[in-house]
Amino acid sequence: MTAQLLNINHQLGSNQARRILLVEDHYLNRMLLSDYLSYCGYDVQSLSEGSAFFSTIEKFQPDLMLLDLKLPDVDGYSLLKQVQQKPHLSKIPIIVVSAFAFKADQELAMSLGARHYFVKPLKLKDLILKIEEEFSSRHR
Repeated sequence: MTAQLLNINHQLGSNQARRILLVEDHYLNRMLLSDYLSYCGYDVQSLSEGSAFFSTIEKFQPDLMLLDLKLPDVDGYSLLKQVQQKPHLSKIPIIVVSAFAFKADQELAMSLGARHYFVKPLKLKDLILKIEEEFSSRHR
């Protein structure tokens, strides 16, 4: 598995300037994702709760967001809905990474603007491939 992840990292070449906002309340998940995304060359800003979500977006100006739905202070679904109501933010791709495994949760998140939905635990390789797919589709 580690060799596969390292191989993917070597295949990715142009992600140095790409900014990813990670919103994840669980400390270990946040550190693992943040460290791995940084290792892959992304500029990562992480939040443990949603209260600073919009101010961080304005300051950091992410190219993509990874969002957990179960946050201690705000519902991730409501963040998705609010993002879609702001035209300058609705263009930013959002990938949901959640422990909510029910199909109804996935359908709701996708209907509120999420581009992809991963259920935890996730395969980092698959996440990186989706992130790169999003970036490459935006630059065609």
